[in-house]
Amino acid sequence: MGQQPDSLFYEEQRFQLPFLRLMLAIPPAILTLLAIWQVGLGHPWGKRPMSNASIIGWSIFLWLVYLRLIFVRLVTELRAGELRVSMRGLHRKRQIPLSDIKSAEMVTFDPIRDFRGYGIRTTKRAIAYLAAGNEGVRLQLARGKPVIVGSQRPKDLADAISRAR
Repeated sequence: MGQQPDSLFYEEQRFQLPFLRLMLAIPPAILTLLAIWQVGLGHPWGKRPMSNASIIGWSIFLWLVYLRLIFVRLVTELRAGELRVSMRGLHRKRQIPLSDIKSAEMVTFDPIRDFRGYGIRTTKRAIAYLAAGNEGVRLQLARGKPVIVGSQRPKDLADAISRAR
């Protein structure tokens, strides 16, 4: 999506993890195959099979969860007075008042080694919001742990925060 009307900076990132998408699709795919085996072909699965309605219901539920997870986005939005970082699709949002930000600098990191992956990650040293890549902006806050916001445009984000402060 493009720049929002009130935003000084706006960025929306998709999670770029094809292997993870494949792994997340395995449970609903297996349950769908079992539903076809039991409901479609008439072969009960196991000694005490689930009812046909249950196996169909669970298949649909798992596909809905899968679709929800693959459409999660990391949205970074700088507005007058605050920085908003949210995981759209998971209803997780953090609002950081610009008055709480002491400094903003570009950083490069290894998401796996430094934060054990992507998503909202908390370590002893920092809280990170990561979706893709290995660059972002480190925010030194007046109180609390530093916050790292992953970005495909870290220079633009750091400059926008500095100008807005």
